[in-house]
Amino acid sequence: MSMRTTALSPADEFPFTQADFKTIADLVYEHSGIVLGDHKRDMVYSRLTRRLRALRLRTFREYCTLLHGRSGEEEISSLINAITTNLTKFFRESHHFEHLHKTVLAHIWRTTIGAKPRVRVWSAACSTGEEPYSIAMTAMASRREAGREWDFRVLATDLDTSVLNKAMTGAYPAAALEDVPAGMRESGFAPTPSGVRVAPDIQALITFKQLNLLGPWPMRGPFDAIFCRNVMIYFDAETKAKLVERLHSLLKPDGWLYVGHSESLLEQQHRFRLCGHTIYQKTGS
Repeated sequence: MSMRTTALSPADEFPFTQADFKTIADLVYEHSGIVLGDHKRDMVYSRLTRRLRALRLRTFREYCTLLHGRSGEEEISSLINAITTNLTKFFRESHHFEHLHKTVLAHIWRTTIGAKPRVRVWSAACSTGEEPYSIAMTAMASRREAGREWDFRVLATDLDTSVLNKAMTGAYPAAALEDVPAGMRESGFAPTPSGVRVAPDIQALITFKQLNLLGPWPMRGPFDAIFCRNVMIYFDAETKAKLVERLHSLLKPDGWLYVGHSESLLEQQHRFRLCGHTIYQKTGS
């Protein structure tokens, strides 16, 4: 069977060949580890047409030439931002936050006597910020119950700089609070003319940073818990295995890892034990 080299359809605004798709897919994999199979071709086309219009390009071949040119490195960041899926909401997969509250944080309060606990949580694919803010609100509720002070911080990272910028504002439409528990909704947000904004004491618990999970990690940990949800589904087996090893190394002994609803660590059972739906605890050193 010969390789398809014609445009998807005469009706398409920009000619897009199989060779163009392969070039883009290879660059995305090289820079992010995300695997774009042939079934993602229409998605790639629809996500990138805005970039072609902004750059005043006429074909995807011209876009591929730009990516390999002198200004290509700068454009690759925009390419990754356009391709990455950023579907999230407050308290998504609520059982993770219940486990964080009732198991992880409760254990820290019980076992830290006469000292101020130091707790670190990493939101490794924080998107537009709903996940780390949900973590911080959960922690605030736990601290109020304990009636003690502690040293608590959330590191929130993402590859996509555009969603990080949105996350740092802490501004959301009021409808986004649908799944936020009532008590946290009242204490965690303030109304604005266009919606709501996360309360300053919640924002103060979070540090946002751009980070490529395949690149160097400047933080040393250790973390009590890591949320790395709905990320590994985009990676091939080798990339996923390397990522899981690195996550394992940054967790405290018996630390916790939360993954997405369609993800599992069955291949890494020697590193983690399953303790609930998509909830894993570190084993070994």
